[in-house]
Amino acid sequence: MAVPLLEKMPSKRRRRAGDFFAVLLLLAIVVGAGWLCWHQRHPHKILKLKSSPATQVVAQAVAQPTVQPKLKPILITPQSPADFPRTVRDVLEAQVALARRAISPGSIDAAIGSQTRAAIAAFQRSQKLFESGSLDTNTRPLLTLDAPLLTNYTVTTNDLARLQPLGKTWLAKSQQTALDYETELELVAEKAHSHPQLIRELNPQINWTNIPPGTVLKIPDVNYPEPDDKAAFVIIHLSEKFLEAFDADTNLLAHFPCSIAARVEKRPVGELHVIVVAPNPNYTVDPELFPESAELQAIGHKLILPPGPNNPVGVAWIGLDKTGYGMHGTPAPEQVGRTESHGCFRLANWDAAYLLKLAWIGMPVDVEP
Repeated sequence: MAVPLLEKMPSKRRRRAGDFFAVLLLLAIVVGAGWLCWHQRHPHKILKLKSSPATQVVAQAVAQPTVQPKLKPILITPQSPADFPRTVRDVLEAQVALARRAISPGSIDAAIGSQTRAAIAAFQRSQKLFESGSLDTNTRPLLTLDAPLLTNYTVTTNDLARLQPLGKTWLAKSQQTALDYETELELVAEKAHSHPQLIRELNPQINWTNIPPGTVLKIPDVNYPEPDDKAAFVIIHLSEKFLEAFDADTNLLAHFPCSIAARVEKRPVGELHVIVVAPNPNYTVDPELFPESAELQAIGHKLILPPGPNNPVGVAWIGLDKTGYGMHGTPAPEQVGRTESHGCFRLANWDAAYLLKLAWIGMPVDVEP
């Protein structure tokens, strides 16, 4: 008959072994209790287990739940029309004051970035000031607000009726009735020339997934001045990624950030001319122009996409006398100012729509390095 290991040992060693096993048992109890306590406090944590890739993906999704960014509500001091005009007090006021002069700081976001600095420099240039790109002591007195910063916008049934999901493929988009806004937040942000996050921060109480008609929102009050006449010419600065329109006396009429071609050889330099001006255009997708798209290569023929702010060229197309090139809007205004296009000059929809008012067939467009 087998003899237990402890019984084979001398009594002294048996006592030591017994003590050792007792310590091990006590340690196991302590560790187990500690793990149980930790697990109760952190039920979402998942231990690493040997599992299939699919299980690992699910585990990661459970262990790291999506957290919505916290809003930082922007508090605006109540303002009366009698308080204006006055000089700007902060970046948000400067952005709105610039935009009211058709000097775009990009999507208004209350942050001082490269596009806001370029807009300030454009204003300084128009006022014959030193181009510091900052709200210095010479600039601030001239950059004034002429009316309250914000206005109320009421959500309408027409707003909600035009919302529709955007197809995920070229074919799906070509089958839609329009490439319109997907959400009320997107619609309102474009009306206010603003970044969607700023609109959220101005309206922290709003549930954007279920917004009823009649809801009143606070948004920046931005309207470009109605142009008195057409522009005499446009200059596009490739290195700084902005576009400017001037009158015959070289007075600045508009300054807009723009995206340019990702590939240097696709960036035209020199004088071009406008040959077509089209509001709310449709868009022809040619597989030859998108060799990187496996879907289009499989389809093998052109597709026509309907108009709308989420059309690839947005709400305006101003064609140039270089085949395939133009100045146009975009469904992603927050991304304007990058080097990512196939060659065209992308503008925010609100800027493209305004440039459309200034453009005319034959207008010179000088593209500078």
